[in-house]
Amino acid sequence: MLDDIMYVICCKSSTILLYNKDTYRPLDGVIKVDGMKSPLDIVVSDRQLYIADSDYCVWRVSVDDHSHVKWLPTESTTDMFDVSSLSVTSQRLLVTSWHPHTLRQYNTTDGQLLRVVELPRYMQYLYHGVETTRGTLVIGHWGTSQDEEQSAVSEVFRCCPVLVMLITVCYLLQ
Repeated sequence: MLDDIMYVICCKSSTILLYNKDTYRPLDGVIKVDGMKSPLDIVVSDRQLYIADSDYCVWRVSVDDHSHVKWLPTESTTDMFDVSSLSVTSQRLLVTSWHPHTLRQYNTTDGQLLRVVELPRYMQYLYHGVETTRGTLVIGHWGTSQDEEQSAVSEVFRCCPVLVMLITVCYLLQ
């Protein structure tokens, strides 16, 4: 949501629907993103929508003039990753990837990759990651070192340039 508008994506659609955030009534017009195939997640920051597309990219769409660009390709000859979810702060986009098991942080100004945090293989599926105001990363995932069928929330601390510390709080599925 931004201002009084809720922006909605639908699976296998290249359009973004606009709704009144209070009444949930559709607004006139849509945003057409030519080339977007199957959006998975959407976030907004600084009047820009960031949309994860299962077709190996993240789109950036201006809420003002509806211009759009394939902002972040997630497939190249040297690197490829699947996006499972997005979160954003004022200057950074956090991309949660389930293959490979990583969190990738990008600068929203220029798209520069800031850091990649590789996560343990026992985390079989990464649901969602967010950056805290302290600069740590919190991730919801399925699979722990004790139980591959347990859901958990882990916090990633960056202690020094090389060492990453992971603290996990487990939640039993009942």
